[in-house]
Amino acid sequence: MTQVDFYILKEGAKGDRYQLACRIAEKAYRQGRRVLIQTCSGEEANHMDRLLWTYKQNSFLPHGITGKVDRSITPILVNPTPDPGEEHDVLINLCQETPDFFSRFERVAELIDHDPQVKLTGRQRFRFYRDRGYPLNSHEIG
Repeated sequence: MTQVDFYILKEGAKGDRYQLACRIAEKAYRQGRRVLIQTCSGEEANHMDRLLWTYKQNSFLPHGITGKVDRSITPILVNPTPDPGEEHDVLINLCQETPDFFSRFERVAELIDHDPQVKLTGRQRFRFYRDRGYPLNSHEIG
């Protein structure tokens, strides 16, 4: 069954859920996992793409936007479409709703920052997963 982790930025923590997505993607990549970062638009995907390029100086996270890179050799994919392709390892969800395909992934990371709308929809997603019996963890990030 899919493991769902909610990563919640503490009050006063710097950054937003996009920077948090970079941190989680890097950690998963260093563990040898494949990552799909689900965005809700091409604009949001381009923003994530830029952040992943500039996330840390002197470090590189091999990534690309689906449809623009070879999925088979790119371990971190940024996906603005409703099609996850063959991916099934780690899903980082940046959308306000639960992707229809979430249950095919081993792990799902839901990211919550200080935006009131993001908090509200995050609570709705938490209830969605809980009511369906998915194992849930919450992590407060400073």
